[in-house]
Amino acid sequence: MPKNHYVLLYDYVEDVLERRQPYRAEHLALLEGLLERGELVMAGAWAAPVDGAALVFHVEDPATIEAFVEQDPYVQNGLVTSWRIREWTVVLGGPSP
Repeated sequence: MPKNHYVLLYDYVEDVLERRQPYRAEHLALLEGLLERGELVMAGAWAAPVDGAALVFHVEDPATIEAFVEQDPYVQNGLVTSWRIREWTVVLGGPSP
């Protein structure tokens, strides 16, 4: 099965910067595991304001992303108010599908 690019979009609570610290190390460890396996391409929060994040995946099945979301302490502890996964057609750059 070929890999496709997907973007996971998070919307955060207004005070995410104040509330994320107890969960940040576990959140980043989960992401680092995905990065090491080649499933995560890049991830980061929006700047000024920090009101959400975008995480770019390169996977065969979006179920991999859904499994991450279910485990993510940011989601489990109410820092993420909503999330969605969008398949992304990359035209230039990035790993080949």
